Amino acid sequence: MTIVSPTTLYCCGCQKDVQARLTDGREVYPHRPDLFGLPYWKCDTCGNYVGCHHKTKDRTRPLGNIPTKELKNARQHIHRILDPIWQNGKMPRGKVYAVIASQLGIAEYHTAEIKTIEDARRVYAIVKGLAA
Repeated sequence: MTIVSPTTLYCCGCQKDVQARLTDGREVYPHRPDLFGLPYWKCDTCGNYVGCHHKTKDRTRPLGNIPTKELKNARQHIHRILDPIWQNGKMPRGKVYAVIASQLGIAEYHTAEIKTIEDARRVYAIVKGLAA
């Protein structure tokens, strides 16, 4: 793995920007040898972490902010409802994300940028409406 200096990321557990440390799956998922080679950014204060866009040229670019376990579960739950909307052809993916952004009153939406459970609940309500 290429050595990369710490990067500033928002940590949802610490509720502030932190100097995240680049590590790998061996540290984050010691029971999952299949993930050992993947990069992760970790907050050493609370121990939470976020994965990276490892399949791109910039393989250590974080997927978003550093979530808590509860927030990570909420984001995954949102995706279980959101993804079938565009995967099944109900609405194009870009349109789904544009509608969510519009209803949230923001320029662009990405699930990995959700910072609080309250925000996750707002997104969940929007997505449930789109899936209906």
